[in-house]
Amino acid sequence: MPLSREEVMHIATLCRIELSPEDVERLGAQLSLILEQFEVLRELDTTGVPPTGHAVPLQNVEREDEVTPSLSRPAVLANGPRVEEEMFRVAMVLEDS
Repeated sequence: MPLSREEVMHIATLCRIELSPEDVERLGAQLSLILEQFEVLRELDTTGVPPTGHAVPLQNVEREDEVTPSLSRPAVLANGPRVEEEMFRVAMVLEDS
């Protein structure tokens, strides 16, 4: 079932993108093909298949925190473009109100 022009424009509005008339036609055809593939998936018997968010199990890879030596203050400040009184000097980004 092909998407109508109005449906494509609604999707574009939700995505906050502007489409030319050519884009509406092209993307409408592409989105319709994608939706047809989902219809094929609906025909599969998924009885007994548990819902899942990922195809493979996920696990976090964590390591123990270790205290390691850090850079000295002069070494850190050497990387800054402007240094004053052992601090980085940056341009003001907020105005006084």
